[in-house]
Amino acid sequence: MTGFLGIQPDLAIQLALAVPAIGTVLILLTGRWPNLRDTLMVATAATMFLMVLQVLPAVMAGARPGVTLFEFFPGLTIAFEVEPLGMVFALVGSGLWVLTSLYSIGYMRGAGEENQTRFNACFAVALFSAAGIAFAQNMFTLFIFYELLTLSTYPLVAHKGNEAAKLGARTYLGLLLGTSIGFQLVAIIATWWMTGTLDFTDGGIMEGHVGYGVGAILLVLYMYGIGKAALMPFHRWLPSAMVAPTPVSALLHAVAVVKAGVFTVLKVSTYLFGLDYLGNLVTTDLIMYVAAFTLLAASIVALQKDNLKARLAYSTVSQLSYIVLGAMLVSQYATIGGGMHIVMHAFGKITLFFCAGAIYVASKKTKISEMDGIGRRMPFTMAAFFIGAMTVIGAPPMGGLWSKWHLVLGAVDSGHLLMIGVFMLSTLLNIAYLLPPVIRAFLLPPRDGYQGGIKEAPLFSVVPLCLTALGCLVMFFMAGPLRELLGGMFIG
Repeated sequence: MTGFLGIQPDLAIQLALAVPAIGTVLILLTGRWPNLRDTLMVATAATMFLMVLQVLPAVMAGARPGVTLFEFFPGLTIAFEVEPLGMVFALVGSGLWVLTSLYSIGYMRGAGEENQTRFNACFAVALFSAAGIAFAQNMFTLFIFYELLTLSTYPLVAHKGNEAAKLGARTYLGLLLGTSIGFQLVAIIATWWMTGTLDFTDGGIMEGHVGYGVGAILLVLYMYGIGKAALMPFHRWLPSAMVAPTPVSALLHAVAVVKAGVFTVLKVSTYLFGLDYLGNLVTTDLIMYVAAFTLLAASIVALQKDNLKARLAYSTVSQLSYIVLGAMLVSQYATIGGGMHIVMHAFGKITLFFCAGAIYVASKKTKISEMDGIGRRMPFTMAAFFIGAMTVIGAPPMGGLWSKWHLVLGAVDSGHLLMIGVFMLSTLLNIAYLLPPVIRAFLLPPRDGYQGGIKEAPLFSVVPLCLTALGCLVMFFMAGPLRELLGGMFIG
């Protein structure tokens, strides 16, 4: 089944990977012409999104299109295959990249950032890497693109070039490479050695090949080896990366990096271990409780942060653990809820970070305590912030309601009723740390005595955050088709 452009799905997969790679080269070649360079960046993002859309009809129809590029050894290939979860991740990544590209133009120029060509090129490589992760047919392919994503985002974190940026980037690189090579790679090699394959397979590949004791160890290695999921204590890379420009923060927290982490958690849980096998491991509950602790502890830390980006960073640590916890509940409801939360949190959190960047560009304010009355000069930005906050909280009519609802259903289905209390307490904490900026912005008088009119950030910054805020509302009504698509993970 072809897409609306008549392109075959297997060719569309290759083009979706090729477009950002070609775009990287073109961005580098046109660096001396900023307008052309930035136009190419947006065009690359839009073209990639169109190619991803070409694959959607086939996946919706139950097919799993794919292509194999190289075979190194039997059972060890560079191959791509699109299943429902990968389709969702690819749509989110490529779609939000279009808006992030537009936002970057307004932010980077408005903030007077240097080295914008290098920034845009690394941005394109990062989305190429995310596409490879989304479409990976096996764990070997996924691992290669997972590492490339880490390496390509390192220059983005270190972009400002000052000591704080260099220190944050070293922490970022050290923790992500350390966990992936020290834990995840060991687990991948052991899995291949014992099962003879790394292919993502319906029902998993462990049963009958790996004993439950060894499987329990492998689960811990995988879950902590996927450092981008930010389970405590390997979460510090994420707040350390807040030294990066805000478009990078949006990329890290909403589009590519952290979503690649929790996406990988769901892929490993569902297609390597399998839910039935996972339910027999003694460490499944251990990881679930670690995720529950991370979920609550990060929320409490967020409450104490006055810096807006730091508060949002710890919010992300917390929200990622919703998805990890969902995977460990060993329930189809919770797994689907985790997949839905990738989407809902992406829209909510990218809106919040876009708003944080717009506030900085327009007013140079970074602290929540400085934002009294700022809603009077930036009403569009702060209204969008409110919508993004309500999405992360999970309040109607925002899409976050449905992902959290499915996670709660998963807790009931698996008999882990304590986790319902964790979800409820976390939601209260979400309210406590996300609504104060809105209250200060709209209900308190300006501290600086500002009496002027509306003074928003540049249009290229404000339009994207308004569109992502609109997306938060749209996803409330699109939850049904999204759930139906993700349900295809368990048909096979």
